[in-house]
This record gives sequence, C-alpha cells and structure tokens, in this order.
Amino acid sequence: MFKKIIILSIFLFFPILVSAQTIKSDNSTNDQIFKAEVIKILEERNIKREDGSKALQQNLLLLGLEKKWKNKEIEHKGISEIDMASANTYKVGDKVLVSEVKNADDTVDYFVVDFVRSGYLYLLAFLFVTIIVVVGKIKGIKSLISLALSFFVIINFIIPKILNGSNPLIIGVFGSLVILAIIIYITDGWNRRSHISVVSVFFSLVITFILSWIFTHLTRLTGLAQEEAVFLLGTNGGTIDFRGLLLTGILIGTVGVLDDVVVGQVELVKQIRKANPNLTDKQIYRSAFKVGNAHLGAIVNTLFLTYAGASLPLLLLFYLSPTGSASFTQVINNEMIATEIVRTLVGSIGIALSVPISTLLATIWLKDKKLL
Repeated sequence: MFKKIIILSIFLFFPILVSAQTIKSDNSTNDQIFKAEVIKILEERNIKREDGSKALQQNLLLLGLEKKWKNKEIEHKGISEIDMASANTYKVGDKVLVSEVKNADDTVDYFVVDFVRSGYLYLLAFLFVTIIVVVGKIKGIKSLISLALSFFVIINFIIPKILNGSNPLIIGVFGSLVILAIIIYITDGWNRRSHISVVSVFFSLVITFILSWIFTHLTRLTGLAQEEAVFLLGTNGGTIDFRGLLLTGILIGTVGVLDDVVVGQVELVKQIRKANPNLTDKQIYRSAFKVGNAHLGAIVNTLFLTYAGASLPLLLLFYLSPTGSASFTQVINNEMIATEIVRTLVGSIGIALSVPISTLLATIWLKDKKLL
C-alpha cells in the first residue's frame, strides 16, 4: 500500500512540476516584475471622488527581495492626479509585486502592482491536499491525481490549441471528454461502471453542447461580455473565436458536475440490484431515478448559486444603476447577465438529463452478478 501511495503521489505532482517549470521559463523572459517589501510610508494623501467616496494614495519606500533588485531601496510614487480605483492600501512589512517601467528618456519608474499572495495560496493548497488525503485516503489521492491531470490538460492542451487558432468548439468537446475520462477512470478504475459513466457523460455533454450552440446564437452572445476577453482581442491576429471560447467554458464548467451526478447514479443502480437481485429493470430504474431526483435539486441549486455568486458584483451594479432603476427585462438583456443565464440554464438542463440517461444505461448494462 505504501508503494502505491508513493507512485500515485509522483503522478499527482508531476504535472504540477511541469506546469511550474513552464511558468518559470515564461517569467524568465520578463524581469520587469519582482517582489519587494514595504519598509516605510513616505507620504499619504486622501482624495475625494466625484461620487463622494474617498481613496488613499501613498508614496512608499520599498526594499527589493529578488533578482537584480535584491536589497535595493526603491521608491513608489502613488500620489498623483490619476485615481486608480483598484489601488490597494499598504503598510510597513507588506510583501508586494513591483513593476519596473523604463521611459523614453531612459528614466525608470516603479509601480506597486499588487500584494504577494502566493505564500498563503500555497499554504491553502497544502491544507487542501492534506485534508483530502487524510479523509479520503487512497480514494482521495486518486481524486487529487485526476484533478492535477485535468488541470494539466487545460493548461497544456486546451489553452495552447485555442491560442494557436484551433476551433474552440472541437478543442472544448475533445478536451472535456479527456478530462471526464481521466476523472472517472482514475477515481473508479477500469470497469463496466466507469464505461457506463463515461458514455452517460458523453451523451449529456453532447446535449449541453447542442443547447449551448443554439442559444448562444439565438441570444447573439459574442463571448466578449467578460472583461478578460477584451485583453485577448489582438491576440494571434484576432483569430480567437470568442463565441466558441464561451461554449468551451460552458462545457468544461459542466463536466465536473456531470461526473458527480452520473457516477452516483451508476453506483446507485449497482447497489440496488445487489441488495435485491429479484427486482425488475423497471423497479430498479424507478428507485434509482427517485433518489437521483432528490439529489438533482441540490446539484442544480449549487450550480446556480455558484454562477450567481461569481456575478454578484455585476448584479449589484445593475441594482445601483446611476441612470435609474433598471427593469428586469433591461437587466437580463445585458450580454454579461444573459451569458450567465445561458451558462446556468444550459448546464442545469444537461445535468438534469444526465440522471435518466445514466440510470437507464446502468439498469440495462449492469446485470451480470460478477460486475456487482
């Protein structure tokens, strides 16, 4: 058992190490961003915005912590006529990321970009891995391996292919299938139950894809509603298909939930048949379907609340619209809101249909006593 855990751990961390090396090599070509520590607050000024809110601007004395700036004192001039709404407030001892900007006259300016958060994120990741392994044991390790490999597929296959001009729809469908196969086969093994789960998710994913394609076209979603998409407009000569990118995001976001529902339904059918082999296929289907329905409500609510939580600042923005109270129709007609509605409803439909699909396939194919 100990050898198995070591082998599984190697497979778990190998993709992460490869990704880390890739990120490191990318950063090596850009030495303009470095870590520093705030050692003194030189000056502070409170400003009042037109809307009545206040902001604090700061001039800081920094000490470089790495690369050629290590142990070098640097001044950040944050007090200016330009009001940065996203500017943070810093105190002595804070670790920050600093950008070195070379001007046309060969002078150099330094700007604090953001806090250094990586240390605490690594700590949280360590706690996550530890708890999953302690609670889930070998099953937890397998789930972490599948998670790491899924991330590896997204970073090293899906994203590069899309950036290189490949069709996001084809890449999204194929990548989603690869991810779900990784999740199911590593977590549950190579057996008929896993095969049924993969086929069930495939059919549910196809339905989700078709509905996503239809309603993104009917509602004329461009995929450019998200702020991040604007920064990709000029990438690769403008060859990125943003509508296809939106559909790819919907598919990938649905895969994880589909996996949970489908695997649960297949296992449920197995346990019902094992507990009472004398039940007919119809009785087994009805029993499993009832349990699936009870589980479905929680899953759909989880999906909806996840998207609603992510869009909460946007919803507040519309609620506090300075042009007056926006009607419900006006709100849902906004592309950013419409995108989240399509994403949520299409994903929920795919999840809802996965219950009868997986239950039916499991009822038909899980009959051999040796497989139970």
